[in-house]
Amino acid sequence: MSAPTARPASVELRGVARHFGDHRVLSGVDLTIAAGETVALLGASGSGKSTVLRLIAGLDRPSAGEVLVDGAPVRRPHQRAAVVFQDARLLSWRGLASNVAFGLPPGTPRHRRAAEVAYWLGVVGLADYAGHRPSQVSGGMAGRAALARALARRPGVLLLDEPFAALDALTRLRMQDLLDEVQRAQGTTVLLVTHDVDEALRLADRVLLLGDRPASVVAALDVPAPRPRAHDDPTLPPLRGELLRRLGVSDHRSASREALR
Repeated sequence: MSAPTARPASVELRGVARHFGDHRVLSGVDLTIAAGETVALLGASGSGKSTVLRLIAGLDRPSAGEVLVDGAPVRRPHQRAAVVFQDARLLSWRGLASNVAFGLPPGTPRHRRAAEVAYWLGVVGLADYAGHRPSQVSGGMAGRAALARALARRPGVLLLDEPFAALDALTRLRMQDLLDEVQRAQGTTVLLVTHDVDEALRLADRVLLLGDRPASVVAALDVPAPRPRAHDDPTLPPLRGELLRRLGVSDHRSASREALR
């Protein structure tokens, strides 16, 4: 089966604010993500990064401003957006194959469903675990299944909410490699929320910083190094130092992953 492709979607937020009563989370957020671009979103814990994802996905509505996907306002859960959360959120009573099938686009012909599921399980390296339930696999494997479920929708925009944060260091690096490979092959637009500066610099074309509450985009940094990027790419340390400086932390490799927690 040839690789299923998706038409990447553009994303735009215009003056977006989100308040929960007197609690102001976002204020005047303006950002544009081009179709096919990978953008990382950094900011302190509680700055509203996850709220931005929920607004783009149509899982929440802004208190002010407008969210658009491919130029159309988002009014409800958007069929062209797929979200992968930090916890896999798989259906515990279903096998991995069944969980991935749950993400297939509505109306997928029955004769194609098995082939599609097998393809995406193969992409994430879980072909031999199709019948396993989430409780029977590791956290990293469950995360890969959640990514496969999202990609099976062929989303125009893939929204990632710290999907690798709970993984061990080696599994995290492998998942970063997988995401980079899949994104380059599929061309899907990606917005990645992360606390890890190194992860942002390795995967993103552009890094955006959210300021303190009520948050807005306070800085943007282009990452000119072409992908795929090696973990020790010599062009990245100066960019890391600039990001950490803007975030108000020391430029030290051990700080990059923990500074924002």
